[in-house]
Amino acid sequence: MALKLYNTLSREKEEFKPISGMDVGLYTCGPTVYNYAHIGNMRTYVFEDVLKRVLAYNDYKVKHVMNITDVGHLTGDRDMGEDKIEKESKKENKSAWQIAEFYTEGFKEDLLNLNIIFPDIFCKATENIDEQIEMIEVLEKKGFTYKTSDGIYFDTGKVKDYTKLSHQKLEDLKEGARVEVNDEKRNATDFALWKFSPKDTKRQMEWESPWGVGFPGWHIECSAMSVKYLGEHFDIHAGGVDHISIHHTNELAQTESATGKEPWVNYWIHGEFMNIKDGEKMAKSTGNFLTLKSEFLDKDISPLVYRFATFGVHYRKQMEWNSEIVVQAETSYNNLLNKVKALGKDVGFVNMELKERFLDSINDDLNMPKALAVLNEVFKYGISNADKLATILDFDKVLGLGLSNIKEEVIPNEVKNLAEERLLARNQKDWQKSDELRDQIKKMGYEVKDVEGGYEISKM
Repeated sequence: MALKLYNTLSREKEEFKPISGMDVGLYTCGPTVYNYAHIGNMRTYVFEDVLKRVLAYNDYKVKHVMNITDVGHLTGDRDMGEDKIEKESKKENKSAWQIAEFYTEGFKEDLLNLNIIFPDIFCKATENIDEQIEMIEVLEKKGFTYKTSDGIYFDTGKVKDYTKLSHQKLEDLKEGARVEVNDEKRNATDFALWKFSPKDTKRQMEWESPWGVGFPGWHIECSAMSVKYLGEHFDIHAGGVDHISIHHTNELAQTESATGKEPWVNYWIHGEFMNIKDGEKMAKSTGNFLTLKSEFLDKDISPLVYRFATFGVHYRKQMEWNSEIVVQAETSYNNLLNKVKALGKDVGFVNMELKERFLDSINDDLNMPKALAVLNEVFKYGISNADKLATILDFDKVLGLGLSNIKEEVIPNEVKNLAEERLLARNQKDWQKSDELRDQIKKMGYEVKDVEGGYEISKM
C-alpha cells in the first residue's frame, strides 16, 4: 500500500509523492522555550517522530528541520502583550538567554526520554535574525507591509486566498482577532513581522534593523528558516492543530508572498489536542498542564509508557488524559515487554506477511491503533519465537518503544526465596500462606504469576 497522509490544505487523504525522488524535506514547529513542554505538546512531537520513522520505513531519506522559538512569541498570539521568554526571565530572576537555554535543554531531554529521533537541524530564531530581516525586506519591496507605531505589519488584505489552509471564513478569523485590539492595523488578521522595542524599556533580546531597534514577530522565523534549510518548495510541514488558523496560516501567506512561488509546502499535517478535566485543552498559558517529569519520571514510570499510550488513539483524534489511562498504559506496556522477553534472544527472519500488514496500517495515515493490533497478532502467529522477535524488532523501527534494548531484570534473592516458599505452600495446598507470601512479594514491588510447571516474577 502506498503511503497516504491527510493533508490539511486539501482536507483529503492523499498519496504521498515527494518532490525529488526519495528525498523528503520535513519542517516541524518546535517549542517556545519559556517553560517545560507539557505532555499535550509531546503528543505532537511523538506523532511527528512516527511520521519521520514511517517515511524512513518506506525507504525515504528525510531531512528534518525544527525551529526553537527563543524570541518573539508574545503572550497574545496576535502580537499583543509581553514576550513570553522575557516575562519568564523576570519571574525566575534569570536572563532571557538563560531561560531560553535552560528550557531548550529540558525539551531535548524530553525528546531523549521519549525515544524521539532528533531533527537533522535545530534552528533558533535568535541565530537567524539576518534571514528574517531579509525576508521582511523582500515583502516590503513587494508592497505587502506597512508601518505602525509598534512595528512592521503584513497586510493580509493583499493575499486573495489567506484562509486556504484553515478553510475558515475570513469573518470568523476577524472576529477571533478582535480579542487583541490594535486600531492601527488595516485588517484584524494582519500580523507583526518586526516589533519595535518599547521606547521606555530596554529589552534583553533586541537587534538593529532597517526599521529601528526591535525583534522579529513570531511567524517570520519559521518562514525564513524553512526556506534557508529546505528551500522555497518542500514536502511536509507538520505541527499541532492549534497552529492552523494563526501561525501556519500566517507562515503560508508571508512565505508565498515573499518567494512568489506556490505551493510553498505540498503536505500540511496536524496532530490533535490532548485534553484533561472534562475535555479542557492542556495549555501552559492557563497552568492546566502536566509534564513528562511530573507524570512519569517523578513516579518512576518509564516515559515510553506515554509514547505507547499515544498510539492507542489516532493522531487526528482528540485524546483524553487521566490517571486511569496512565495505569492501563503502564500495565499494557510492561506486559508487552514481558512477552518480548519471553521470546528469547535468538533473532530469526522478519515474516513478510505480517510486515505487509503492518506497513498497510502505518501507511494508512499513520494508523497506530491498527499497527498495535498487528503487533499483538505477532505473538499468536504460527512462526518460531526467533522469527517473531525479528518481526517485532522490525516494527519497532517505527514504534520506537525500545524493544531491542530490553534488559533481563535481576530479581533479588529475597524475592526469589519468597516465591519458592510460596510454590511449596501451593503444592501443599496451603492457600492462606500462599496468599500471604504473594502479598509480601507485592509489597516489595514484584508480582508473581503462576504458570505451568512453576511461576514467573516481574517488577510491578
